[in-house]
Amino acid sequence: MKKLAIVAIFCLAAVCSFAQDAKFYYYRGLQSAQQGNMDAAIADWTEAIRLNPEDANPYYNRGLAYDYKGDLDAAIADYTAALSLNPKGVRAYNNRGIAYANKGDLDLAIADYTAALKLNPEYAAAYYNRAAAYRAKGELDAAIADYTAALKLNPKDAAAYTNRGNAYRNKGELDQAIADYTAALNLNPNLAEVYNNRGDAYRAQGELDAAIADYTAALSLNPEYAAAYTNRGLAYADKGELDL
Repeated sequence: MKKLAIVAIFCLAAVCSFAQDAKFYYYRGLQSAQQGNMDAAIADWTEAIRLNPEDANPYYNRGLAYDYKGDLDAAIADYTAALSLNPKGVRAYNNRGIAYANKGDLDLAIADYTAALKLNPEYAAAYYNRAAAYRAKGELDAAIADYTAALKLNPKDAAAYTNRGNAYRNKGELDQAIADYTAALNLNPNLAEVYNNRGDAYRAQGELDAAIADYTAALSLNPEYAAAYTNRGLAYADKGELDL
């Protein structure tokens, strides 16, 4: 019995040693990632997983590193492994959703964003990302609802106003689109694309002077914005000012 007890003590000590070694590799991986060395980070997190395969964190962070490198399949595999160990990993669901969306697997992306929101209904980023997936599928009402939910949680999100405006413009609801573009520009007046898009909405309404002013504002921010030159030219042509 004493011998068994001694063996048990040594086994526990070994497990403790492995866990400590795994933490060393895990934290060194974090440091490498912060320095932008994703290959070194991946190597360290792989070793941390080998030493302690029951810890979700190195899987999750290795997934982020693979995502950063553009290896979406590896990222998805690691997020999935992290979620099998920690099914309440809200960020893992959200980030796996992003990886699926980047692969074009929009239904899987939406399912993951929905899972994240079930765990945390106040996760604005998941509403925003799910909205983008719905919009890519052409489900504009669902996209608008999610952008609206994101804005309730984060009313200073210029990107959410911009993209909700795009969805409204896709639906032909131009007044709402213009209101959202204006809200985005009030938050950040340096968005050349938003000026261009609001110009398009004004031009579709026949408000050509307002459209030309917006295209001009876009070009003052980005003098190489070819689409804004084209659109301003079309607006001038609509006015009959063919020499401008």
